Amino acid sequence: MAKGSVVLRFLAGALTVFIMFIGGCAKPPTQEIENAEKAVAEAKQKEADLYAKDVFSKAEDALKKAKEYVAVKKYTEAKKEAANAVGFSQQAIAMVEPNKAKMKEEAEKKLKEVEVALDEVKSLATKAIKKKASINREEVQGMIGKWELDLVSIKEQMQAQKVKQAYDQLLLLEDQIKAQKESLSAALLKKPAVRK
Repeated sequence: MAKGSVVLRFLAGALTVFIMFIGGCAKPPTQEIENAEKAVAEAKQKEADLYAKDVFSKAEDALKKAKEYVAVKKYTEAKKEAANAVGFSQQAIAMVEPNKAKMKEEAEKKLKEVEVALDEVKSLATKAIKKKASINREEVQGMIGKWELDLVSIKEQMQAQKVKQAYDQLLLLEDQIKAQKESLSAALLKKPAVRK
């Protein structure tokens, strides 16, 4: 056996042992993933998914990537993404209170606007009924009653600090009232049918 082939076999064996040693040392970042999961769960519990949605989504995405990297044994990348998930979660938590306060302020303003719009709808409905405009009186009255109840519910949500839910419901209510207002205005512009 030639001296060169013995050296090559020795080097190949040593390289194999080294690779197995390095591969055996690389462990999945289990603790980091757990920390990331806890951070994302805490952010969600503190309503970051409602009031800091963009940053919270980044935290969720980073956690998902970390788990995907672990699945393909890319532990360095997984560890980095787990750290990103923790960082984004903390950032989202810090944004919750200021964003919630801002949304509450906007919701209170929107609530006043919706109440004014509802009063306008009531006035238009009264005029339409008096002028015998072509409207479904019971339907309009039913909608007005429903919206008044919705406003009570929205105010209760605001009191309970469910600002996002109240704000979303206000936007929906605003659209419905606006559509009814336009419909009543159009009905008032039409000339009533002449009876023979």
